Amino acid sequence: MSVVVTDAEVTLADVLSLRLAMQEPLRRGTELVLRHRTTGVEREVLLGTPGAVAREATLAVSLAPLLLSAGRWDAYLRRGGKRARLRSIDPGFSLDHLDAYSLCKRTLAYRSYRTRNGYLALKIDDADPMAEVRAVWFREGRFEVTGLLAYTGLDDDDCRHEAMLSLHRRQTGARVTATATVQGVRFHAAVSLVDVLAADPEAVGTWEPSLEVDGVPAPLRLGGWLDDVDGKRRRLHYPSARVDGVPIRPSYTADDELRIEVGG
Repeated sequence: MSVVVTDAEVTLADVLSLRLAMQEPLRRGTELVLRHRTTGVEREVLLGTPGAVAREATLAVSLAPLLLSAGRWDAYLRRGGKRARLRSIDPGFSLDHLDAYSLCKRTLAYRSYRTRNGYLALKIDDADPMAEVRAVWFREGRFEVTGLLAYTGLDDDDCRHEAMLSLHRRQTGARVTATATVQGVRFHAAVSLVDVLAADPEAVGTWEPSLEVDGVPAPLRLGGWLDDVDGKRRRLHYPSARVDGVPIRPSYTADDELRIEVGG
């Protein structure tokens, strides 16, 4: 089966939309198989025949009824007991689309993408409400962060919401808070680095930021998930600032959560 995906997208309704280029029509009995990369669990969708003989076809597969779990799922076409991984030439990434997708309150977040070897795959994450970081910097002795609220169900409008940024050091229980600005789903927050140092005399440790927003039931994690850069701890390195001789810099965990590292 010589079939290549030329366009792939998960719509706002969680439908996997595919445009295929092929040498011959898909025959009756052809299945789209999604295989979980870790567990080996598979889900099948019978595609049948798209109709007239053509070198292109468009498919739409609703993902929610397939009961896919979080993780990465590789895509295959199978017919007559034989299957082959589904090749893709579409990078499958649009920051604007991901922003629009994240505005809805969801249980799971589905994303199609092209693997490094050029195959179609799905990345599925638990869609807990979170604060997606878009910019981080130190300015005038402050730590500042801006970004987008994701999966909260709040509208992207001009409505302002009361909010507070908290920095928490789990080892000692120290905490620093500052008022944040949230307009619609866009946020900006800043906290004094002098206050951070004063809150913990040991001056060495990792601080975990969170954002509390009126109308959102639980504090939001800060991190970077709505882009195509996985493994930010290895790939993104921020310069450090010095406050009273103590180095301070932002960093990411292995799960792409934002942290503030003081000292060391």
